[in-house]
Amino acid sequence: MPPPRTRYGYRPLPRASRRRVVLALAGLGIVTGIVVAVIGYQRLGRSDVAGTLAGYRLIDQETVSVTISVTRSDPSQPVDCIVRVRAKDGSETGRREVLVPPASEATVQVTTIVKSSKPPVMGDVYGCGADVPGYLRVP
Repeated sequence: MPPPRTRYGYRPLPRASRRRVVLALAGLGIVTGIVVAVIGYQRLGRSDVAGTLAGYRLIDQETVSVTISVTRSDPSQPVDCIVRVRAKDGSETGRREVLVPPASEATVQVTTIVKSSKPPVMGDVYGCGADVPGYLRVP
């Protein structure tokens, strides 16, 4: 069976048409890249809530006092933060969720106690978010 080119003939696209196809594909690629960048920035780029570690104090072989600073764009909204304790090997050995209630200032400090299953070495803040679960909300 002869190849399709010899059976039907081959007619290349004119030079102007090839240029249009290349430009259209390049434009489509650029638009797709911009759309992906905008969506990524909206979902991952900026956060309305930021939690940072202000300090920690080892109380005993299973307890750590952790202080975090929470900054939020809308201080009238409650925030949920996850605070954790780490052991010498870096593993997470304790975790606690903390409700940061509404406040008048954009940045507040909160101190909490976290229990550990191994001797703790440090306290840490895992992260904060504005999506407060129902079990933390005050009725």
